[in-house]
Amino acid sequence: MRDFDAIYEIAAGRKGGAKAFEETLSSPASTATLAAIPDDRWLSMMSKCIFQAGFNWKVVENKWADIEEVFHGFDIGRMGFMTDEEIGEHLGNPRIIRHGKKIAAIRDNAQFLGELARENGSAAKVFAEWPADDFIGLLAMLKKRATRLGGNSAMYFLRFMGVDSFVLSRDVCAALIREGVVDKAPSSKKDMERVQAAFNEWSRQSGRPLMQISRVLACSVGD
Repeated sequence: MRDFDAIYEIAAGRKGGAKAFEETLSSPASTATLAAIPDDRWLSMMSKCIFQAGFNWKVVENKWADIEEVFHGFDIGRMGFMTDEEIGEHLGNPRIIRHGKKIAAIRDNAQFLGELARENGSAAKVFAEWPADDFIGLLAMLKKRATRLGGNSAMYFLRFMGVDSFVLSRDVCAALIREGVVDKAPSSKKDMERVQAAFNEWSRQSGRPLMQISRVLACSVGD
């Protein structure tokens, strides 16, 4: 596994130099900013990423304003009590994406967020305060307790909300394989532990957040 600086040099060289490349790098939101996000916004983004999984993202984006309205702004109290009959009625609504299991996940995840809020004061507090050096622990918690938030759907959800995160895209996986961190796309617990350890080491070397390291890895792949 090479030092971060060596990988960064490859990525920056492919993207027009360090100055131009730095302008493309994002930073995570602060703990205070994340903690102030209302729980309905977490449910909204969860649901959006679930609808996007295996589907055309542009279609989801074009329908999202209607979806927000139909599901009452993703109020977690109201959505947590959505009945099976209501879910059935939604399946006939052309304003939304009519996928029964993904609609049902809105109810399940509203209940999950409600549980987090009761346990911690707010769901946002959990996401805001979870340590980046145990990002895989947050992913594991979502996979266990939330619905349809395994794999990249959870990573994209957290990334889009501003949580410091990596996304195991095709290019990031290729970079991790190239660096000898894993020998295939990470899937097992042991693979994910190796990935977290590598990100933690690169973060220690560079002082950069996970999301920037993830971007650097992705941009270091290619001709």
